[in-house]
Amino acid sequence: MSRHTAASADALDPRIRSRMVEGVNGLTVRILEAGDASAPLVLLLHGFPELAYSWRKVMSPLAEAGYYVVAPDQRGYGCTTGGSTAYDIDLREYGMLNLVRDVVGLVAALGRESVAAVVGHDFGSPVAAYSALIRPELFRAAVMMSGPFAGPPPLSGEYRGSGAAGSSSIADALAALPRPRKHYQLYYCTREANADMSNAPQGVHDFLRAYYHHKSADWNQNQPHPLASWTASELAKLPTYYVMDLDEDMPTTVSHEMPRAAELAACDWLTESELAVYAGEYERTGFQAGLNWYRATRDPLCVSQLQLFHGRTIDVPTMFIGGASDWGVYQSPGAFERMLTACPGMTGRHLVSGAGHWVQQEQPEAVVELLRDFLATVPNRRRPEQA
Repeated sequence: MSRHTAASADALDPRIRSRMVEGVNGLTVRILEAGDASAPLVLLLHGFPELAYSWRKVMSPLAEAGYYVVAPDQRGYGCTTGGSTAYDIDLREYGMLNLVRDVVGLVAALGRESVAAVVGHDFGSPVAAYSALIRPELFRAAVMMSGPFAGPPPLSGEYRGSGAAGSSSIADALAALPRPRKHYQLYYCTREANADMSNAPQGVHDFLRAYYHHKSADWNQNQPHPLASWTASELAKLPTYYVMDLDEDMPTTVSHEMPRAAELAACDWLTESELAVYAGEYERTGFQAGLNWYRATRDPLCVSQLQLFHGRTIDVPTMFIGGASDWGVYQSPGAFERMLTACPGMTGRHLVSGAGHWVQQEQPEAVVELLRDFLATVPNRRRPEQA
């Protein structure tokens, strides 16, 4: 039994099962699942630096509401195998079209012809969005969490949509500020980022602890608000986990905000044993595969693939959930507002009190309630008494 599997079994609700699914777009995908496999399927897609495990608190309640709930370790993450994990690769493997192909392949491997809803958090949010945009007959609804979807990239000019870090000119302008800065996504695209984090001086466990704390509602300086424009002066208002000091790597950046012992003791949304699941996996796999997702957002071939869908909207029912203390809602200036145009079927944009970026872990009850209410509007729902 692998270290991750053992830790997950100890830290998971016993109603959540784990297994491997073969033949998914060249991958063998590790999934967590809950509920009756004949019930309507709800697919949960995690972000960075997370795993399927990040959905552990919402899976059983959704299953009890009458759904078959599946959360995969996505390409390059956790126990899923078969993808490239190196730096020097064809980035189209991690381009959005191939990530959507992974999701479609998983649905097929599960023997399903439709998905009641695809739900994505953080980097899983654009995967969920593009899945519903490209295959609306398969994905009957979509929920984006923490990462607003502003639509596909334009046919020409600068792309600043979901997952994009802005232009080289913005990077130069950030570096030229009186307090020189750099955008975290550009840092994540560098060759050294994986080694920096995998070999963090404080260890992977404490690095992740500080990272999760810094982006959560527990860090009381997270007081997000809309930014006026894609300018260095506006982006510099973001916390350092998004716009870093120029001469620091990410482990150093978050180490300044390592929680004190009392804060650790009070953190019931991510206990030490739960954090150990994440730390154990990233100690084993490193971070490069997850970082390749960021690199693909800046790869010209990957961007050009998405330009094919310029002007197309998500026409199935959609919803957005973020944390009221989550700067991720506003880190791409204008994206939160443009989401209403990109998703004309949006039923609501909800900012959950008491949650930062890790909304489904920090406030799972509120997230479950929002998801249940939304799913109740999706056709072909199976009621619990029908199970």
